Amino acid sequence: MPDTPKTPIDPKRIDRLARVAVKVGLNLQPGQDLVLTAPISAAPLVRRIAVHAYQAGAGLVTPIFNDETLALARYRHAADDSFDRAPDWLYKGMAEAYGKNAARLAVVGDNPMLLSEQDPAKVARASRANALAYRPALEKISNFDINWSLLAWPGVPWARQVFPDLPRRAAQAKLAEAIFAASRIDGDDPVADWAAHSARLAERSGWLNGQRFAALHFTGPGTDLTVGLADGHEWHGGASTAKNGVSCNPNIPTEEVFTTPHALRVEGHVAATKPLSHQGSLIDGIRVRFEGGRITEAHATKGQDVLQKLIDSDEGARRLGEVALVPHSSPISQSGLLFYNTLFDENAASHIALGQCYSKCFVGGASLTPDQIAAQGGNSSIIHVDWMIGSGQVDIDGIGADGSRTPVMRKGEWA
Repeated sequence: MPDTPKTPIDPKRIDRLARVAVKVGLNLQPGQDLVLTAPISAAPLVRRIAVHAYQAGAGLVTPIFNDETLALARYRHAADDSFDRAPDWLYKGMAEAYGKNAARLAVVGDNPMLLSEQDPAKVARASRANALAYRPALEKISNFDINWSLLAWPGVPWARQVFPDLPRRAAQAKLAEAIFAASRIDGDDPVADWAAHSARLAERSGWLNGQRFAALHFTGPGTDLTVGLADGHEWHGGASTAKNGVSCNPNIPTEEVFTTPHALRVEGHVAATKPLSHQGSLIDGIRVRFEGGRITEAHATKGQDVLQKLIDSDEGARRLGEVALVPHSSPISQSGLLFYNTLFDENAASHIALGQCYSKCFVGGASLTPDQIAAQGGNSSIIHVDWMIGSGQVDIDGIGADGSRTPVMRKGEWA
């Protein structure tokens, strides 16, 4: 099994990350089942997660592993019609498990450039088929029916992408250090440290909720963008309470506060401030224009075809489902690293997401129907893809319903 026998990573710190995943990320409850997905290289972490989950009283831990070599075998040898198929039976089973209150944990760590040399059309077809099949399970997550979380394992190919000048083991060790630092596991009491961090994020989101802005105005190099906010929107950050009553941290790490834009009220142009790693391809130099909430022009200096296929996924793919604020001084930003992984890179800069909105980002969202969410401006799509638009050169103003302006961020920092 790759990386398992000779991993250069301290087992004690792997165990600490596993404990944070169960206690902080999921807040797993006694008797609750856990559905866990991970790259096969992350087995050392998954094993410790299982230990902590069962110690917390888990009913059943079910791991589902993926493997990069098997993924490439499909692109190299499968028949053409394979790329329009996805394991809907698996995703229906996952949705059924979530419907019975199973928690969801995803460990990321695959090579972000795994599919970069494969046929972009096949990658797009496979991605679309997978997104359509996964939707029953995704809706349980995006609607926050259950407690769920994401965290990372430093896979070797990923590490070599982030640290291309280092040998294999040194690169993995370096990426592990970066993941551990961002995941806040090295204090005397990581669980208490996370509680304090979540409280700071809750304070930020509380201030924003008190302002009741109608829109946010982003200005910076290549950017003059007004993002209208959904009617009855609500800001969140840090720990959140799912519909099943469990408070969890969906992202390990996290530095953002976020809410739902109005799908019809986004105007202007915006330039990405970091590359986007998506489905094994790198999209760089993104520049788009919005009119009436919809992308009408989209350009990229690299990965143009991938970007175009992404926004053509469905009607909602050209509209926004999330806007998030992250200070330029966040630990991930200050590391100076490009992780090629959205879980980390989105926590280095303010960002927007194309596609599906989160129902929890509405006042009383747990009781709203899909039609009510849409009527208040929430977007629906088979995708949800974040990309970064903040930096130390970007200012953000909150715009009140009366047109008044309040500084929110100046040069990437909270104002």
